Amino acid sequence: MPPLLNLLSTLFDLALVILGFGFIVFVHELGHFLAARWAGIRVLAFALGFGPAALSYRKGMGWTRGSTEAKYLAMKSAAQRGVPGVAVDGLSPTEYRLNWLPFGGYVKMLGQEDANPGAVSDAPDSYQRCPAGKRMVVISAGVIMNVILAAALFVIVFMAGLKAMPPKIGDAAPGSPAARAVALNAADLGVREPGLAPGDEIVRINGRTPNSFQDLVMASSLSGLGEPVVIEVRREGITGTLTFAVTPESSSTSGLREIGVEPARSATIVDARSPDDRAKLADLLAAAGLPGLEPGSTILRAGPRAVRGAGDVMHAFRDSAGAPVEIAYTTTDGRDGLLAVRPRAELDESLAPMGKGAAAPFEHVLGLTPVMMVAGDGAKQGLAKGDIFARIGAIEYPSLPAGMAEIRAHARRPLDLTVLRRGDDGTLREVTLKAEVSGDGRVGFIAGTTADLGALLALPPSILTTADARGQASSAGANDQTKALPASRVVRTPGLTIESVAGTPVSDLGHAREALKDVTRAAFAAGQGAVVPMRFRGPRGESSDAEWSLSTDEVATLHALGWRAPFSQGVFEMEEFLLRASSPFSAVSLGIAETHRVMMSTYATFARLFDGGVKIEHLKGPVGIAHFGTLIAERGFVWLLFFMGLISVNLAVINFLPLPIVDGGQFLFLVYEAIRGRPAPIAFQNWATLAGLVLIGSLFLIVTFNDLRNLLGL
Repeated sequence: MPPLLNLLSTLFDLALVILGFGFIVFVHELGHFLAARWAGIRVLAFALGFGPAALSYRKGMGWTRGSTEAKYLAMKSAAQRGVPGVAVDGLSPTEYRLNWLPFGGYVKMLGQEDANPGAVSDAPDSYQRCPAGKRMVVISAGVIMNVILAAALFVIVFMAGLKAMPPKIGDAAPGSPAARAVALNAADLGVREPGLAPGDEIVRINGRTPNSFQDLVMASSLSGLGEPVVIEVRREGITGTLTFAVTPESSSTSGLREIGVEPARSATIVDARSPDDRAKLADLLAAAGLPGLEPGSTILRAGPRAVRGAGDVMHAFRDSAGAPVEIAYTTTDGRDGLLAVRPRAELDESLAPMGKGAAAPFEHVLGLTPVMMVAGDGAKQGLAKGDIFARIGAIEYPSLPAGMAEIRAHARRPLDLTVLRRGDDGTLREVTLKAEVSGDGRVGFIAGTTADLGALLALPPSILTTADARGQASSAGANDQTKALPASRVVRTPGLTIESVAGTPVSDLGHAREALKDVTRAAFAAGQGAVVPMRFRGPRGESSDAEWSLSTDEVATLHALGWRAPFSQGVFEMEEFLLRASSPFSAVSLGIAETHRVMMSTYATFARLFDGGVKIEHLKGPVGIAHFGTLIAERGFVWLLFFMGLISVNLAVINFLPLPIVDGGQFLFLVYEAIRGRPAPIAFQNWATLAGLVLIGSLFLIVTFNDLRNLLGL
């Protein structure tokens, strides 16, 4: 899409979000307004937005640019003084106004101002003269209207149908809680392998039937500290339901609690709208091992296996025994094609610390660890795709975790880099750079490793990591008695390159893995260890030999490594289904259930703020909501309605929190008055209101700052 059209589309989506938010506020304030009229309380203003009035209407005066209040009060004063020709009998005391700042709204009643508890009135139609029970109805009416609106929006959504991700496991990250978990009834059902598996259909989450994969995401992120999420799944080939109790851990990227699973993906390759974007995507697919495959194509068969989703494709490569896999596909315009794709040698995957309580996954072969490199982007810092890091700060030829740790340690400071860059003649030359590290410890490039490009080695990480109940990285060497990786016995200098394994020259880490398996095959069959002759070349070209002693368990670990696809499941579109009610009654039931779920999730979010499961930087203010709303609007009008339902429920919950400046705090004052027979002291109300203003104002500034920082990438 051309930049101008893209901008106009974004502005249109933003306008829809602002209008939708304004409608939610209108419904909330309409609840207060109608309840106040029912209770006989004089309403002075019904306003959308804050600040000066842009436009207003008052019965008897009509539409006015700006506010009618000054003119109305002047006429009322003149009539009370008996000025001839001035009458206010036909004028309404209520001004309907649209203010300049479209962030909220309010209903102003005689004798009631949230920010000024002392603004009381003895008039018979004032807020104070109304019975406390009726005032409770007035205060809670806005929240009730928001809940009703949300339920109505959800009913409309489920009648129309919402495209959602099915409650199905696409993949489990190695070392993640989902990959480590053992089914509680594994022995009964004859399951030996741990972990949730691709294709597992989620039947229940904490005893509740899920509507979509998002239910699992919410259950994980809002779980209590150390509290497991009970997941029941159906698995192909297993008679019965597997039950897992998986304890989420904090993600090193998002900071939220996760169990480490991805949603299921379809058999359709991702696509792009513009020809330029499709050409770039085709290049990325070729680099990922799918040359000639057009974006948007659907894979029909992988090897002998008929394909229903991305998981079937991955299974075909795992079953390939290293032989090329024939891919049958059809393009978006109906053309069929065949493609032979060579599988990638599977490497070990472990976690190592990368600083600030976070851990990074890395690939290795018994500790033979590739060097960190630039897989993409980085041009702003002088980096180029394919650059191999010879030094990051004080770390020579860093592994991925070591390099990330050094970068994070230099947050908000310049960092010296030395990279090996391949010239036009094919030779590598050193390039020295000075990069600026962002506040969150980023340089701005896509990190990769040399595993598929050569046999250049970093020092093996000295410790691996596990995660505690908070998901913080902890030393596995200290907690789990994990020994140093086997390669640390022969790789003691960073920057070595494997020249040969038992006399067999190797070209990359996968090739080295195969050579190691060949030379230890007899030992593996006999259940014994092995000694492998290794030859290395140093950074300056010097050669050295070493005898690598491998234990029986280490040989077994090596031979357990199989084959995998040379691309990730990320090249496939997400699997989707239409979440639609079967009848109007079912839509109402789904709408009410979804409203209740969102309300409970919102309350749980506040609870998680206190135990660290959700951090304040995860909260969204007006800027973040508007930005996220424009992204949602791109998915279609039904998704926008669903988003507005979520906002309406959240507004209801936040407005009824026990804070003096919002409806919940005012309701508590009324409960006190009903019990004691008199209002809370004005001085106490003033102090409580001031505290509420400071709290909400501070929170508003913090979330707005975080929203702007995230939006601008600061």
